[in-house]
Amino acid sequence: MVRVKVYMRVTKEPLKRTAVVLQRDVDREPTAPVSTDRMGVARFDLPPGTGKILVAGVERYHGRLDGDIDIGLWSLTQASDDDAGAPGVFPSGSNAYPNMSTRMLRAGEREILTDSEGYIVNPAEWSEAFARALAQEEGLDLTVEHWEIIRFLREQYAAHGRQASVRDMIRHFRQVWGDARATNRYLHNLFPRGGPQKQGNRLAGLLRTKGEH
Repeated sequence: MVRVKVYMRVTKEPLKRTAVVLQRDVDREPTAPVSTDRMGVARFDLPPGTGKILVAGVERYHGRLDGDIDIGLWSLTQASDDDAGAPGVFPSGSNAYPNMSTRMLRAGEREILTDSEGYIVNPAEWSEAFARALAQEEGLDLTVEHWEIIRFLREQYAAHGRQASVRDMIRHFRQVWGDARATNRYLHNLFPRGGPQKQGNRLAGLLRTKGEH
């Protein structure tokens, strides 16, 4: 018996109704997808061996398949394991300009400089502690869905050098969450202070953007 537990590394919440597939090295044939239960566990009645585990279509583990296997994710959009919680390499350096109105935000043991609206001045100083501190200041309780969007925004910027549009988010999360939740209204309900392109970008440590909000 193989029991795969999938959970969010930030909040420790189990990921429910998430497709898990095993691919054994001995025959390289993937199993049928098994959805995680309310505890985030997917069970496979297979003999011990070695192989891969795919979660939501992405390989997350390769090794011994036997007993309990825990897989902690930053988000379903995570492309690789990253203990820093920050995908890609973001440029360092201040984006401040003369007479810019700034303030300090306490994030864990550090103080991070932001502009008057909370946008980070030096993107390289972003951390998950920063996102949590800013969210608390803005009265937002971060859930698994918030973290998935934050990760997606950072990954898109790291890959393409630009902020993702709301259309990009809807297109992506339609595949992850389904049609019911991947809507403009749902995303704006998650980020009520300016929507995912404003409040989402602030929390993700990205710069302010024009256009959709």
